[in-house]
Amino acid sequence: MDRRTFLAGTGAVLLAAPLTADAQPERKRLRIGFLLVNTPLVDMVGPQPKSPSARAFLDGMRDLGWIDGQNISIERRSGEGQGVDRLRGMVREMVSLRVDLVVVNSSWAPGIVKTESRGTMPLVMVAGDSDALIRGGYAASLARPGGTVTGLVFTPGLGIYDKQLQLLKEAAPRISRVALLFTPPLGPPAEAERVLKLTVIPVSAPTPDALDDAFAAIKQHRVDAFILGAPPFVWAHSRKIIDFVASQRLPAMYWWRGFTEAGGLLSYGADWVDLLRRAATYVDKILKGAKPGDLPIEQPTKFELVINLKTAKALGLTIPPSLLGRADQVIQ
Repeated sequence: MDRRTFLAGTGAVLLAAPLTADAQPERKRLRIGFLLVNTPLVDMVGPQPKSPSARAFLDGMRDLGWIDGQNISIERRSGEGQGVDRLRGMVREMVSLRVDLVVVNSSWAPGIVKTESRGTMPLVMVAGDSDALIRGGYAASLARPGGTVTGLVFTPGLGIYDKQLQLLKEAAPRISRVALLFTPPLGPPAEAERVLKLTVIPVSAPTPDALDDAFAAIKQHRVDAFILGAPPFVWAHSRKIIDFVASQRLPAMYWWRGFTEAGGLLSYGADWVDLLRRAATYVDKILKGAKPGDLPIEQPTKFELVINLKTAKALGLTIPPSLLGRADQVIQ
């Protein structure tokens, strides 16, 4: 073989090598859906979103080595407080995008994700209560769910209302009739009437459009206190709810500190931001091959009590020192 033939052959090999490499299929980047039902989408964007909840989840993912836009794609969507139909549409979009799993902060999520994905899409839920998951058939047990749903629940069950009502009664001892805004309506918490001598009146608000009718019903029932359940859309309408309660001069209990920081009297519940940060550990395990049904569903172990003294003063209430001493935060 002469020198010219050898060089020509070598060049052909060198030119062919990168073409062969380019022809190899690129490894599929993992993709997840991150759906928040209340948080405005504008507050969810960017590497450090304005929303504390979105930022906590992304920070949790980053701590575990998952960087949006580098080794994972995180499809962020917001329900903008528009209720169940908007969430269903977002889930359908995630199914069409063939994401590897979805993270959703809504108690509606298990049923919607199961229906829209025909029971195939893993769901990391950060919402709801453990009793409802089991009653609905979405989890066989908390220790071993057994299906496609896992994550962290916001409350251990309906007993949370007994504790909230107890705290509300301590703050406002004279109350006797309490409106419970929820969807769907619930029966009165068992301990409330027997121990606290309270009449709890459930008022349904299944959609944001139903809030005005719910407010009218609350006025008609002539209640002297208010407790907010956790319809998945309410935070987006928090200002409207807080203003209504203030206009009726009702001592009120909410389920998250954001309501109290915005002017509500009391809040008692789990820390949403912490739950969403911890949700990243579930995502990490599922992306690495774990089955959702093998990952125990976590219940909150710490609840925050926040008291707004400015609101108490406006209502003519003096919060007892025993209650102030147990508060995680007192807003002056």
